[in-house]
Amino acid sequence: MEKQREQWNSKFGFILAAIGSAVGLGNIWRFPYEVYSSGGGAFFLPYFCAIFTAGIPLLILEYGIGHKYKGSTPKCLSLINKKFEWMGWWPIISSSFILCYYSMILSWAVKYALMSFNKTWGADTNKFFYEDFLQLSSSPTSFNKIVLPIAIGIFVIWLFNWAVCYKGVKKGIEKTSKIILPLLFIIMFIIVIKGVTLDGAAKGLNVLFEPDWNAVKNPEIWISAYGQVFFSLSIGTGIMMTYSSYLPEKTDINNSAFMTAFANCGFEFLSAIGVFSILGAMATMQNVPVDEVVTSGIGLAFIAFPNVFTHMGVWGNILGVMFFVCLVFAGITSSVSLTEAISAAIGEKFDIPRKKVVTAICVIGFVLSLAFATDAGLYLLDIMDNYINNYGIVCAGLLEAVIVGWYLKPKTVRDHVNKISYFRIGSWWDVIIKYITPGMLIITVVQSIIKEFQTPYGGYDTLPLLLYGWLVIVIGIIGAHIISKCRWKSSDK
Repeated sequence: MEKQREQWNSKFGFILAAIGSAVGLGNIWRFPYEVYSSGGGAFFLPYFCAIFTAGIPLLILEYGIGHKYKGSTPKCLSLINKKFEWMGWWPIISSSFILCYYSMILSWAVKYALMSFNKTWGADTNKFFYEDFLQLSSSPTSFNKIVLPIAIGIFVIWLFNWAVCYKGVKKGIEKTSKIILPLLFIIMFIIVIKGVTLDGAAKGLNVLFEPDWNAVKNPEIWISAYGQVFFSLSIGTGIMMTYSSYLPEKTDINNSAFMTAFANCGFEFLSAIGVFSILGAMATMQNVPVDEVVTSGIGLAFIAFPNVFTHMGVWGNILGVMFFVCLVFAGITSSVSLTEAISAAIGEKFDIPRKKVVTAICVIGFVLSLAFATDAGLYLLDIMDNYINNYGIVCAGLLEAVIVGWYLKPKTVRDHVNKISYFRIGSWWDVIIKYITPGMLIITVVQSIIKEFQTPYGGYDTLPLLLYGWLVIVIGIIGAHIISKCRWKSSDK
């Protein structure tokens, strides 16, 4: 007898959960720098092209397949054809690695949110972060100790993931998304409003949005735009197929995809305005060009911004707390969605009840995450994130597009989503899924490989790149094939 599948309580709840998954740390610290370094205002031309020719079409693809076949990514692909099942397990394994190091970053954000009350990071935020906070070792292969405050933070994050996913789709994920996501947008609005009123904010915004139209002629800018959209929308991670499988039979899939994409875009723009307003203020305070204070990623969040907050008096305390709480909220919704995608896949494959599989995954995940709580954790994060995002996730999305475009046929998915959607997509979607999306993703992968061989990532030695980079990719592929060979134990498969 087929089991009754869990469902979202409402379409609004699903949209919030999907947006929560899409909106993550990359929106705050990756997108603003991407705009700045890729032609400023001119970057929006390739960016919106990427949204309409890759982001939304792939969201429709993943929503449509998940809704049609009612299962996690491995189950959906196995129902299309058993030989495709391993292609569904690869993103699940990649997501497992992501979840482990994501918990470390969220641990940092929680700790920094607490430190923001008193700005205990001191005057030299760079030295504090690397030496005092991370206690960073001398090399990626030098593991000397576990940094206890970070380990405690990781435990808290995994406990939260467990508490939310343990309660299920309606009472856990949906309810949490309805609370956290509105708070996230409110906090970001406050940051933006305060940011644009700071002395020097206009200086930062001018640098951000001033268009360099020559950049549009550079193919790398277009590839960067496609990469940003792809990573930003949680495509190729197993999340969106899983989330859409919980939708009722009659749900407007196409409209949901557009709403998710545009909400994510909106948050990225808000983040960019807030970040560069504050960076402009920082440049003004230090009497240096904005170019000298602009940075991305971890350096922006945990070094540059704390430095700004240090010199802002009471408002520095307030903005510091809000900024790091914003990071926590943005990250935790993504963390929960990753946990759910992994749990759903394993639970369906081996017929394990939700509560048991979620508990097991969170316990194992916490233990594995302790590797990132060591004094070499930052190195592991840096290398692993680069390889999983540039190869694991991109290749997963590429394989999905190829399966639908050349085996299942796009019309099959298009007919399904059009039957239940007010806004209907035309044959243009078939062309995009069959030709444009695979083509752009192939170019992206090839370019990444060429760069890799020309200049080893991050200037690291070969050994750590092999161990934490290429080996992770190999583990994902081999592990996916091994799991796919196991018999489905669930009664509904």
